[in-house]
Amino acid sequence: MGAVRRRLFLVLEGGPASGTAGVVVEGTLIVLILANVVAYSLQSVSGIEGRYWRDLDGFEILSVAIFTVEYLCRLWCAPEDPLVPPGGPFLSRLRYALKPLMLIDFLAFAPFYVALFVPFIDLRVLRLVRLLRLLKIARYSPALSTLGHVVREERRALLGALILMLCAMVFAAAAMHAAEGAVQPKAFGSVPAAMWWAISTLTTVGYGDVVPVTALGRVIAGVTMIVGLGLFALPVGIVATGFVNTIHRRDFIVTFGMLSRVPLFRGFEPAILSELMDRLKAQRIPPGTVVSAKGDPAEAMYFIVSGELEVELAKNHLKFGPGDFFGELALLQKTMRSATIVTLDQCRLLTLSADDFHRLVQRHPHLRPRIRDNARALVKAFAQADEIAQAEIDEAAFWREA
Repeated sequence: MGAVRRRLFLVLEGGPASGTAGVVVEGTLIVLILANVVAYSLQSVSGIEGRYWRDLDGFEILSVAIFTVEYLCRLWCAPEDPLVPPGGPFLSRLRYALKPLMLIDFLAFAPFYVALFVPFIDLRVLRLVRLLRLLKIARYSPALSTLGHVVREERRALLGALILMLCAMVFAAAAMHAAEGAVQPKAFGSVPAAMWWAISTLTTVGYGDVVPVTALGRVIAGVTMIVGLGLFALPVGIVATGFVNTIHRRDFIVTFGMLSRVPLFRGFEPAILSELMDRLKAQRIPPGTVVSAKGDPAEAMYFIVSGELEVELAKNHLKFGPGDFFGELALLQKTMRSATIVTLDQCRLLTLSADDFHRLVQRHPHLRPRIRDNARALVKAFAQADEIAQAEIDEAAFWREA
């Protein structure tokens, strides 16, 4: 049951990184979300609503059923999420259900059941809530999720820009009240009344419903326009810079899940795993390429994001797919590859070099005892499987005896 739940978690959260099943599930849900937005829009057209109401209602029931099953499956898989703090099956699922994306998933189908059991509620309000289904698209868009991450990371800078805008609005309104209040008491008779003009001018919208008529008022208006251009460009620049810096990073949950399943990293704190994630380098490798040949120096370990590879061991051949990893012995000590690994199709790999790993250990010396214990178990497992040579075991003794 645990293996089924783990596989289902990777399919739901990993998307293309989890193989064909992930692609199909993600594509189906995206199409369903967009189709729901189209159906919602068509329901506002009286002619279409009156003629096709049975079809639209049937599609709504089908959509609610699919969204409900998806939500329950995600809830069932909650213990597999490495970011959910442990606390028993019920508590971990409760914490998972309170995550923003899970709340959006819940609101995507909850209005239907509310209308079913509370028929006197205004259906127009419930239909409006149904538009929250469009927010589910953020789960499947790396760009949108990255944008949300950037906004969270840059919240202090954005808050500072907002405070500057508010200060500029108050100063512009107060200055215009002093310059134009006597001439246009209706528009500028008070600072709050002048704020409408200040907002429309700072944003460079300039509706033209209120304009200064005195020379001093026009000077103030010109300065306000120039200040507005600079201030409103500030948050755009903050978000754009953060977006560009993070757009190429892998989806956090899936990559975190890959790292947390490596025996060598067992017991590492989430912060350490996050540092490892930052050191991963992405590669695209065409089919038929030898990733590593037997006897070559081992300098990195690999995580498979998509595609399949064949491993030619001494006694048999293995196939690795999305979510698998290999080459972790390279992180223990300088050694040689004990197998030839060839891509069977187009592959996307994440690489962690031994040098980057050693630099991380030097920054966190407290990791050495854990690595020593994990390395002992790892090397023993490989030796029992007869997949590495005795020389490689001896070279890995550096970590076992450190």
